[in-house]
Amino acid sequence: MDRPPLLVKRLDDTDRRRWDAFVYACPEASFFHLAAWQDIIRDVFRHRTHFLYAERAGEIVAILPLAEVKSRLFGHALASLPFCAYGGVAGAADAVAALEGEAENLARRLGVQHLEYRNLRGRHADWPHQDLYVTFRKEIAPDDEANLSAIPRKQRAMVRKGMRNGLVARVDADVERFFPLYAGNVLRHGTPALPKAFFARLLHEFGSNCEVLTVTDAAGTPMSSVLSFYFRDEVLPYYAGDASAARELAANDFKYWELMRRAASRGATLFDFGRSKVGTGPYSFKKNWGFEPQPLAYEYRLYKRDAVPQNNPMNPKYRTLIALWRRLPLRVANALGPHIVRNLG
Repeated sequence: MDRPPLLVKRLDDTDRRRWDAFVYACPEASFFHLAAWQDIIRDVFRHRTHFLYAERAGEIVAILPLAEVKSRLFGHALASLPFCAYGGVAGAADAVAALEGEAENLARRLGVQHLEYRNLRGRHADWPHQDLYVTFRKEIAPDDEANLSAIPRKQRAMVRKGMRNGLVARVDADVERFFPLYAGNVLRHGTPALPKAFFARLLHEFGSNCEVLTVTDAAGTPMSSVLSFYFRDEVLPYYAGDASAARELAANDFKYWELMRRAASRGATLFDFGRSKVGTGPYSFKKNWGFEPQPLAYEYRLYKRDAVPQNNPMNPKYRTLIALWRRLPLRVANALGPHIVRNLG
């Protein structure tokens, strides 16, 4: 008996529930495949989205979320997915091939310079790929003592230092304490801040699966904050920021310990410490926590480029811009930043 035909379709509002049900059931799918990202990327950053899915006999069997990013400064790309650590196609093998073919056709029709898949694991060894990024993922136990003991000795001492300093961690209902810490932190690193509206939208769209945890000192002054996602049995601390005084108090270390402890109490069994660039401070910090780097398989199809794009702070051509950005007043940087960072993703 012949198999029912495979149909490639675009996500609309009537399909969102089926799409998300597939995401939760598909082992290759991630938090960043959820349908809400379509609205967030379109509404907050004003990028055209192309969320594709393959259907057989009325059942979704594969998905591929895509967004088109067009910038005079950084080029014209189709990516799965900007502002997300993981992406790419997920689903049954024959359906995956159909979606990748449709994505390539779309990329050529749009005239993009490249197509990017932010895979957690590689699919095409012969495609150009990006070696800059790794991720850090590790299982956690339901027991606090077991998780604390699993942290290497020097880093565990920093966690205990935060405890002795009387730090307090609480979950916030909004991003009012988080955003100033985040914005100040990225300014010190010389990079533009995402708009405050973006973080508020994340809380609104994802509800209890998006959480802001803020650490204060004994006097109640915010020192460190992190916005995290929960997906299946995983917790993903994704955006964070610290005050200049946080380091002396070990507030950053205490923050991640409190997040780990809270996530375990919610039933999470995997702590995803997120993406970092090789050789940076965050890369070393995560290794010091006992996490081992796992290369991310960012794969590309190049159409009007000779090499994989390097739109990141590690690119030497941005050094002067980064140095100048660090000198901006915070108010000015926060006003200008969203217009620049929307095209970086």
